[in-house]
Amino acid sequence: MQLLELFKYLINSKSETPDDGGILNFIEDYLEGFTAVRIDVEDVKNLFIYKKFGEGEHLCFAGHVDVVPAGDDWTSDPYEATEKEGYIYGRGTQDMKSGVAAFTQAVKNATAFSGTLSLLLTSDEEGDAINGTVKVLQYLKEKEMLPDVCVVAEPTCEEQFGDAIKVGRRGSINGYITLKGKQGHAAYPEKAINPIHQIAQVLGNMAGIDLDNGDEHFAPSKFVITDIRSGMQVTNVTPNELKMMFNVRNNTKTTQKEVRAFVEKYLKDFDYELRLTQGSYPFKTDTNTKLVRNIDAAIEKVTKIAPKHSTAGGTSDARFIAAFGVDVIEFGVKNDTIHSVNERTTPEEVQGLYEVFATLIEDWK
Repeated sequence: MQLLELFKYLINSKSETPDDGGILNFIEDYLEGFTAVRIDVEDVKNLFIYKKFGEGEHLCFAGHVDVVPAGDDWTSDPYEATEKEGYIYGRGTQDMKSGVAAFTQAVKNATAFSGTLSLLLTSDEEGDAINGTVKVLQYLKEKEMLPDVCVVAEPTCEEQFGDAIKVGRRGSINGYITLKGKQGHAAYPEKAINPIHQIAQVLGNMAGIDLDNGDEHFAPSKFVITDIRSGMQVTNVTPNELKMMFNVRNNTKTTQKEVRAFVEKYLKDFDYELRLTQGSYPFKTDTNTKLVRNIDAAIEKVTKIAPKHSTAGGTSDARFIAAFGVDVIEFGVKNDTIHSVNERTTPEEVQGLYEVFATLIEDWK
């Protein structure tokens, strides 16, 4: 099977989270000579498949085969790879079946390597991400099989293929504030405590404010208000309480402690409750590591572009890999249509991604 034939096969395999569309069984058979381990958990499918070529380092390629629902108003069948006007259309073309196709073909075609090559694949990245990659990593740690370095083939490029890799990701802190008031008649405001009026006094000092200055790798951690609701949808009753939700995509300078102190600074004169949860934690891979140097060299060799090192964007399973002490980066095709209607990529980008991964394997030293 040729690269683009493999890519189209993956697109045509409907795999909305947590369904893998039969892809993991296919890859297990496709990578003849590799040792496969299935770590399925409930309805989530996970595959770790590897081949030991020598006694050197363990290089892993990781990714997910699940996709978000297609949505409506596609101009073609989202689960049938459609080529037109220089693009291949289909759900998952960018996020991230292009990456899965590229690294699967690259390890299949590898004839020599100094150590171990492996793939870590899950059907639970776009969902809760509870029974996916992290469960495989726990298994590998128990078996003392954790990789030394890992490439996650998420779509990372911005304007042109080869222009960016992810060397880290921001964390995500979610906040839930309940501001308590005292319900009353709107005609007698002096007899009530209106939480809407209270939050109005400080909202301008909180909304969209940077909690730190960031650094050369991370943008500032920003306090982003995502929801405010209060009242009974009537005009003559002041509300008893107000609920506000916010999110902070935090870098390594800001933790829950700083977020809590920021909220206290402006709400200390009011009766409130604050609950914080941490969806993910920030991480950054040292740009002087062997992995970053080698992927930079492979990208430049194939594309003639020196990629920038970015930490922008949301979360990915790289956050789990980094937490296990594994050097990890992300590199994939352009990300301009991920999760959108008419998601698409080009055959040239998929071919280029394969060549970068094949070069990384061939030139690893």
